[in-house]
Amino acid sequence: MGTTREPHPRERLLRTASRLFYAEGIHAVGVDRLVNEAAVTRATFYRHFPGKDDLVAAYLGATGAAIREAVAGAREGKPPREALHATMGVVGDATRAEDFRGCQFLNAAAEYPDPDHPVRAVIDDHRAWFLGVLRDLAADLGHPDPDHAARVLVLLRDGALGGGDLDDPTVVRETLRRAVEDFLPA
Repeated sequence: MGTTREPHPRERLLRTASRLFYAEGIHAVGVDRLVNEAAVTRATFYRHFPGKDDLVAAYLGATGAAIREAVAGAREGKPPREALHATMGVVGDATRAEDFRGCQFLNAAAEYPDPDHPVRAVIDDHRAWFLGVLRDLAADLGHPDPDHAARVLVLLRDGALGGGDLDDPTVVRETLRRAVEDFLPA
């Protein structure tokens, strides 16, 4: 009979922050609540994260890593058109999650309006990565202006992630799929 090991305090803090920040908003959740719900001490919190913004950056970094992994898995072994649909499908599928509340990065950007804030650097990095993925796919499809195509696709993504919280996510997913096809026809 094996024993189940309790997650490391840093991991518990990240999991707790991910759940609470996404459900309630970053600024609405204080350090006291984070340490209480993660069952760690304040000293443990500050040993792993010098400040709350460091935890926010780690939360967004972990979220971004999961998205990168999902996109890589969705694209793997597919020709460019299928890879593009699969990439945007990851976005559409996200809107159908039971607890969906929009994009973690867009939500965080709304709470951190200063473009020079370190949290915004994590947001900017994630957006630049996704833009690059879409630019590469547009170039692989032979689009005459892959930079423009990628920017349009990012706007579609942003709209889908906002609309998925406000409208029927199934309709949002289908609209996103059709918009990509209309924008980049075969």
